[in-house]
Amino acid sequence: MRRLYDEIIKQHFTENSVVLFLSGPRQVGKTTSSQQAAADISPSVIYLNWDIEDHRALILQGQSSVIQLAQLEKLSTEKPIFIFDEIHKYDQWKNFIKGFYDAYKERIFILVTGSARLDIYKKGGDSLMGRYFSYRMHPLSVGECLGFPSFSSDIQHPRPCDASLIRRLMEFGGFPMPYLKQDPRFSLRWQKLRHQQLFKEDIRDTSSIVDIQRLEILAKILSMQASKLTTYSSLANKVKVSVDTVSRWIQLLESFYFCYLIRPWSRNITRSLIKEPKVFLWDWSLIKDPGARAENFIASHLLKAVHYWSDLGLGEYDLFYLRDLEKREVDFIVTKNDEPWFLVEVKHSNNAGISKNLHYFLHATQAKHAFQVILDEPYVQKDCFTSSSPIIVPAATFLSQLI
Repeated sequence: MRRLYDEIIKQHFTENSVVLFLSGPRQVGKTTSSQQAAADISPSVIYLNWDIEDHRALILQGQSSVIQLAQLEKLSTEKPIFIFDEIHKYDQWKNFIKGFYDAYKERIFILVTGSARLDIYKKGGDSLMGRYFSYRMHPLSVGECLGFPSFSSDIQHPRPCDASLIRRLMEFGGFPMPYLKQDPRFSLRWQKLRHQQLFKEDIRDTSSIVDIQRLEILAKILSMQASKLTTYSSLANKVKVSVDTVSRWIQLLESFYFCYLIRPWSRNITRSLIKEPKVFLWDWSLIKDPGARAENFIASHLLKAVHYWSDLGLGEYDLFYLRDLEKREVDFIVTKNDEPWFLVEVKHSNNAGISKNLHYFLHATQAKHAFQVILDEPYVQKDCFTSSSPIIVPAATFLSQLI
């Protein structure tokens, strides 16, 4: 299937010559999108995967051996595109890509993909600063399934969304294979295999973690308490390791796109960083509790939106939750250029009316919008972002206006 990220890749190489980093969870579709988009841009696409022995041997021979594949001596009006997949597993990958780019940047395009956060991965020595733009690839979302959005604006016009699309995404998740199959038995087998590949291959091969079994226990506990506050000391007691180890392991799981943390919003950045975060999973279909899965589902849509808007250069966007000393809480707040923009409270159904906390925090933060997003409400053809007071919004409408 064609993904939104195919268009992002094509736009990048239309407007820029710097390296494109495309990172995201394993099995999210990075390789497929890269190859499809590259084929649309250039008739010459050279794909090299570090996990393939012959490709790895060629990379280790050096840049001159790799560049021969492009046959640059032939007259052509098109630049060849080199795709380096999972090359972050090579301990000198940054030096390799830097040297490759510096030597041939006028004659080729370079696309680097990986199932780890390439922009912060520390192995590799020399800096690539100023030589790349980074994009983060997310699972399928309601907005992406409804069609590709405008690259020039953040909020989209509402697009008709059937309830079956949300049910399908909620049940099977946003990873393309289980979403397309819609088969519970296939999904369970796929989840098991993906788990094994993540912990027994990716993390084992590219980190210094020895006790993989305890790391897996930590991942299981995080899955069971997704959308809840994360207390590192409590996790350390359960896993039987130190608090520092838990902190380091969670950072590792974040870097491999198993989970992500959402921290409390505060104008005091230091104060925000030391408070307890909430943990969420990239694959929300792993979560058994319906309420936690619903909150994770909305969180993942919001995270995808803020990453997409930030990566395209539309502004600086971020995602937090709200909680004060009186324990008043709102599930999410999205900021734009460091200013509160809109609040989101997630509910399965509209049984108790609108949350008082939305009114309170809308006034306290001076955000522009506040939404109580209801999962089981039918789609309404109206732009919810025209309202400046707290309103109840169907998830189908709200999510159709994101990406």
